[in-house]
Amino acid sequence: MIEVKRSDISIEADPKKVIMIFNEFKDPNRYELILQRFLSLSDNDITSGLKYVDQKFSARHYSFSQRLIEHFEQLEYRLGKKIETSDNGKRLLGAYVTKEYSIEGAALFNPSIVPHFDQSEPDKTRFILSFRPVGEKHISSLRFGTGTIDADNVLHISRQNYSTTGKYSFPDPASKEDYDITFGDEVPLEDRVIWPCAPSETKGIEDVRFVRLTDGPARYIGTYTAFDGIHIKSKLLETDDFKHFRIRELKGKAVHDKGMAFFPRKINGRYYIISRQGSESLFIMHSDSLYDWETYHPLQSPESPWEFVQMGNCGSPIETDEGWLLLTHGVGAMREYALGAMLLDLDNPSNVISSLKEPFMRPLENEREGYVPNVLYSCGWMQHNAHIVIPYAMSDAACSFALIETEELIEELKRNCK
Repeated sequence: MIEVKRSDISIEADPKKVIMIFNEFKDPNRYELILQRFLSLSDNDITSGLKYVDQKFSARHYSFSQRLIEHFEQLEYRLGKKIETSDNGKRLLGAYVTKEYSIEGAALFNPSIVPHFDQSEPDKTRFILSFRPVGEKHISSLRFGTGTIDADNVLHISRQNYSTTGKYSFPDPASKEDYDITFGDEVPLEDRVIWPCAPSETKGIEDVRFVRLTDGPARYIGTYTAFDGIHIKSKLLETDDFKHFRIRELKGKAVHDKGMAFFPRKINGRYYIISRQGSESLFIMHSDSLYDWETYHPLQSPESPWEFVQMGNCGSPIETDEGWLLLTHGVGAMREYALGAMLLDLDNPSNVISSLKEPFMRPLENEREGYVPNVLYSCGWMQHNAHIVIPYAMSDAACSFALIETEELIEELKRNCK
């Protein structure tokens, strides 16, 4: 059996993590009604109203006044006309079309982890976490975290202050699916939130799997599932610094299911992806382009009882001398999610060298209760010295960490060679 060392860290959903978003109404005529009521206010009414808003809400957000102005401008855009009012009036009117959204009001789960681009702390590995928080109306977003792990495998998670979204822009005015996001220098990485804004994302951004590309300059990419309540779409998020982000669609015949994870480098000059196809099996894809995917082949279907319902990946593979280590999940009886692993050939990852016959992690008794019971899940792991660090979600209610020895996992996989 593989020894799994679970951390006592528990990162739980926190309803106090709120962001400012524009208040969307199904009936656009309501914006005009709000404006007409606002125009009846005197200057004193505006001053006292804004004072109340500032005192109650400004301490919970970065650049509070600027965000109110941005929402005022968005209101002008919706109405298709300029609104004549004072600067205080713009801010107060912006507040009337703004709401706070608790990104973790319902759940927090499915973390991934990558090495931080800044490794300036001696004897420690800095890392970047991503999480899938869920709030009102079951909308998923993406938030970040940071931390360190030292030579003794002691983990420390940085404290989060506030939550805030970035500045959005659309490079192609004809398309709302591709967009860019920039965060201000004043916003720490662990306070940044990516809020869904494309038409395909009206119900959220799901299960981002991040990886740092190792061939070429430091660069990170993450695949995620965009969901509009009915349809799914696979999209790609790119960044060098987790401050500037590019969001683009993945296209092609092979892009029609969930759970896509890039290999950290090209193999024989091509990009590779592990994906789930047909809702239950692992496939492998390759392409000359990051964005266009036409070719895919079966890799492995459920074989063992613990994965009879379905299987999939839990993030990008880790390269070792023995092969590509792939973290997998399987769903068995009573919809229990557990973690397993596979070993793929380095030069031809379509060749499965071995896979575990039994999971090395199942939900413990104290991990099985939550928003979605009996689910143990991850969206990515990271190598640290002789160990692998696995951030994982416990029944969609909280996240923690586990460590396993890399060599021990490889030896167990070798014993399971086909």
